[in-house]
Amino acid sequence: MTDTAPLHSPAAERNRGPILIELQRLLPPHGLALEIAAGTGQHAAHFAAGLPGWEWLPTDADARCLESIAAWCAGLPNVRPARRVDVLSRPWPGVPAQVDAVYCANMLHISPRQAGAALLEESAARLAPHGLLLLYGPYFVAGEPAAPGNLAFDADLRRRDPAWGVRQLADVQALADAAGLALRARIAMPANNLLLVFARAAQAATAVPAPSAAASAPASGPNA
Repeated sequence: MTDTAPLHSPAAERNRGPILIELQRLLPPHGLALEIAAGTGQHAAHFAAGLPGWEWLPTDADARCLESIAAWCAGLPNVRPARRVDVLSRPWPGVPAQVDAVYCANMLHISPRQAGAALLEESAARLAPHGLLLLYGPYFVAGEPAAPGNLAFDADLRRRDPAWGVRQLADVQALADAAGLALRARIAMPANNLLLVFARAAQAATAVPAPSAAASAPASGPNA
């Protein structure tokens, strides 16, 4: 158990409930999930508690986040010790050769574009035959009007770092295609976010249950 006070993200506090509802709908009763860029650890703790049949392996590149994850997840028997993983340092160290799900929230828009390719490729290399890659965050979709909040968020990100920015869904799909993954579902989430569900191309046509009503419930603030 850690004595370090955990970090807190208001956005993670808001979105963890709607995301968990979708994970409970999409995932089978048991499995091993790898979380990339787990941040504060709030998602790991909430999802592990809400998915007791799953083992959760949270990772992050930041040592302070690893301490926070340990604090949030203390006492949860189905959370493995958090590991340091830099998405761009490949192959990922200490990560199982096969997992049933890879989950990553709000990373692509605050990392260089090559991090997206690394995420898709490494995930594809480790997913079990029927495994899922689940990506949560804001995306721009060609042919659909962008939410004003996402446009403002994108502009702010690019001011902070030119390599950052809200990604085009088509670009993420292209990276997935190159890695042998295909988009299985695109689920509208609160605050103009999406939950993208990728599977191996051979499995992508499998039917996905209808999203819950909570997924499209309104919420305020970017990245909620």
